[in-house]
Parts: sequence; structure tokens; C-alpha cells
Amino acid sequence: MKQRSLSIVMVLLIVALFASACAPAAAPAPTQAPAPAQPAAPAQPTSAPAQSASGEQVLRLATTTSTADSGLLDAILPNFQAKFNARVDVVAVGTGQSLEIGSKGDADVVLVHSRKGEDQFVKDGHAKERFDVMYNDFILLGPKDDPAKILGQASVKDAFNAILNAEATFASRGDKSGTNTKELSIWTSLEVTPTTDMKWYQALGQGMGDTLNFANEQGAYTISDRGTYLAMKDKLPNLIVVVGGNTIDENKDKTLLNPYGVLAVDPAKHPGVNYDLAMKFVTWLNSVETQQKIADYGKDKYGAPLFYPSSAEWKAAHP
Repeated sequence: MKQRSLSIVMVLLIVALFASACAPAAAPAPTQAPAPAQPAAPAQPTSAPAQSASGEQVLRLATTTSTADSGLLDAILPNFQAKFNARVDVVAVGTGQSLEIGSKGDADVVLVHSRKGEDQFVKDGHAKERFDVMYNDFILLGPKDDPAKILGQASVKDAFNAILNAEATFASRGDKSGTNTKELSIWTSLEVTPTTDMKWYQALGQGMGDTLNFANEQGAYTISDRGTYLAMKDKLPNLIVVVGGNTIDENKDKTLLNPYGVLAVDPAKHPGVNYDLAMKFVTWLNSVETQQKIADYGKDKYGAPLFYPSSAEWKAAHP
């Protein structure tokens, strides 16, 4: 009897399994229709001028540290920003780095002081033209005890030779700036290539302000543009001018003159730049009005300007 009951159960299970296998598959749950694709926003031209959230245009200025460290930019840029409803984003590095930034299209305009580098920048197609802006001069600074005995020398080349012979500590910016380029050209004129093996030669890879502070603290010689030195002079009690005199008129070595140029980055080479605003900046910077501000900057505090205007417009108005 027990065996018969098990047989009946097994038959019932087989019938159930067969019925389940033959049953029609359940209809798949309805899927939601995909949302219609939204049309992509039209691509913006890469040459569209950059704007800030407030609607003002943005000008990217790559410039040498001397224009910033001297305070000149703080004195003149507010006028440009108000006049053109623009914000100027300043990157103050060495001239070599500024030109490199411009050569990548990461700046709209460059304001620098290395004529050879600027001319190459134009030759390579990164700018259409270079414009004279202003000039000052380089000076050689050193510790008050003047271990190389060069105070008052007329020739910076002779002074460098004396530093070399004395193996007196020399602080170099070492940053491919216009100042560093000038310094290296003087060593080259002596057929000398400074290296890290020369313990007295310190290549810092720093801007002008940091280099001056190092020279002041370490009793080193260094070359500087006069404007930055005058702006920082009160913080550099251990340094004196050993070559170049107390004013640009007293500088007997004319190879130490230091011209500055401005270049708007060419949109044909770099379509993303704000060329229109860059050219407005060039025109504004070289105008007689702004050049006068440059001529006056520093007179009240230092008794002499830190920079001397030299634009074509200024020269035409002051023949």
C-alpha cells in the first residue's frame, strides 16, 4: 500500500512538471520608451573672448616679475580695467616663461624684456608685431664689504671678471628670465659658462624678489633691474649698487639698458586668444596718457621713475 502511494505521488509530480514546461512564457514587462535625444548645444567658436561671471571680459597677461614686483602693474592696470570693463589676470614669471606661455596660446598678451626672445616670438608666428613700451636699466648689486673690490667700476664685464677671479658668491635667478638672459650674456662675453661645480655660483630658479632677498641674506652679488631693486630697497639693507650708479643717468655701461616690449598673441596661430582685447591693451599701454603714468611712477617715493616710457606715441608727442 505504501509503495502504491509513492507511485501516485511521483506520477502527479511528473504531470505538474510537464504542465509547467508547456505553459506559455509570461509576456515581458513593457519597457519605457527612451526619451528623445536633446539637440546638442552649438559649439562655441574658440576665438570667443573669455568673460567672467559678471560679464566683464578677461585678458590674460603673461609678464616678467619686474613689472609686478616694482608695483607698476598695480598702479596702472585699474585704469584699463575700468575703461574696458575687463579683468586682467596677471601671470608674473620670468620673460622666458612668459614667452613660453604665449607660445602655447595660454596668454592673450605678453609684456617682457628680452629683445632677442621677443623677435624670435614674432618670427615664429606667435605675434604679428612687437611694440616698444618702456625701458629701465640693469645694475649690479653686492654686499657692503664688496669682497671682489668692484665698487664704482664702469664696465659690468670687468666687474663679472673680478667676481670670477675672487670666487665671490653670485646669486643668479637661473629662471630663463630677461634678467637671467642678460647675466648669462655677460658671462658668455668672458667665455665662461657657470655650472653647479662652481661653488660660488648659486643658480636659484627664482624670481627677482626672491633672488634679491637671497643675495641680501647670503652676502652675494647679483644683477637686477633697477626698478625692482628700488621698490625693495628698504628690505635689502645689506646690498649696495656696485655697478650702475644711483640713477640711470649715472650708469656708464650702456649695455645695461633694459627695454620692454608688448606683444599681442596672434589668433591665426592661436585661435583661442582674445586678440581684440589684447590689441586694446597694447593701444592703451602705449597711449600718451598711460605712458605719462609710467613716467611718473616712482618719482614721489624714489626721486626718479622706475621705468622710462618709449612707445612710438610717446616719442611722437615728445620729440
